[in-house]
Order: sequence, then structure tokens, then C-alpha cells
Amino acid sequence: MARNIEIKARIANRKELEDRIAPLADSGPAVLRQVDHFYRVPEGRLKLRQINEEHAELIFYRRFDLAGPKTSHYRRVPISHPDQLGLLLDDALQLLGTVTKTRTLYMVGQTRIHLDEVQSLGDYLELEVVLDDSQSEEEGTAIAHDLMQRLSIDPEDLVEGAYLDHLLK
Repeated sequence: MARNIEIKARIANRKELEDRIAPLADSGPAVLRQVDHFYRVPEGRLKLRQINEEHAELIFYRRFDLAGPKTSHYRRVPISHPDQLGLLLDDALQLLGTVTKTRTLYMVGQTRIHLDEVQSLGDYLELEVVLDDSQSEEEGTAIAHDLMQRLSIDPEDLVEGAYLDHLLK
């Protein structure tokens, strides 16, 4: 399975954060409108993601719901018929909920920086340090900590879990 090191944090001032990200970015911003449908599975999380109403993917991942950097193991598969797959998943599995967000994506080296405006929740930052097979989790965690420092992310702003968890509270 592919791996990354992730953090998620609440952000108070999106504009200030974007101003700190832009000079570091190798690419971006790219704006993605995403709708994630989460389904109950025995372990981990399964979501059907639709992006800009143009394409979709099925994503399964496992990670601990901790604040701060954590490892996520995941698989992604492109989907050519998301509506039909959604109906199938609705029949076969329990739909837990839907997360709708506008994601602004930047790339800094091997790190995906997401500025997410999550419907009914507000603004968040996600860092995803995508690891290659030769990299240790410790290397990815060090990269995440470095970016957190460079972007002035306060550890007190880190949040646990997925957006869905916060919506269901």
C-alpha cells in the first residue's frame, strides 16, 4: 500500500497561511471541488470521491485518529462510473455520511498541501508527505514538522480524525 504522513489543523486566517505557502510551492494553487461519500467497513475507511464533477476515485485507507503527524496507508482506484458505483455501495454497505469541500492544492517537494473549506466545518490545512518505498516514516514526520514550523502551524490547532468524524459530532 502507498503511505504518507499526514497532519490536519484548523486555520484561523486562510489568507495569511496562503501567503506563507505560495513562496514555498513548486506548483499550485489548483482548486478541486470534492464530494466524499464514506461507507462503513470492518476496519479503516472507504470513500468514493468525486472531483470537480469530472472524475472520481475509490479510496481505502488506514490511519490512527491522532492529532499531529501520523502514517496513513492507502489505495486509490480511478472510477469511470461513480454514480453507478455509488448506488452499488449504497446497496452493499452502509453510507456513513458525505463531506463536501473546496480544496486548494499546492505541492512543496513531495508534500501535498491542502487548504480545505469544508462545508459546515470551516477552514483547515492538511499536509500529506507522500513517502516513496525507500523512505521511513521518521523521514516523513521530520518533513511534516519542518513544514509546520515554516508555515507557523501551532500544535494546539492540530485535530484528530477525519472531517466526517467532526461532522457527525
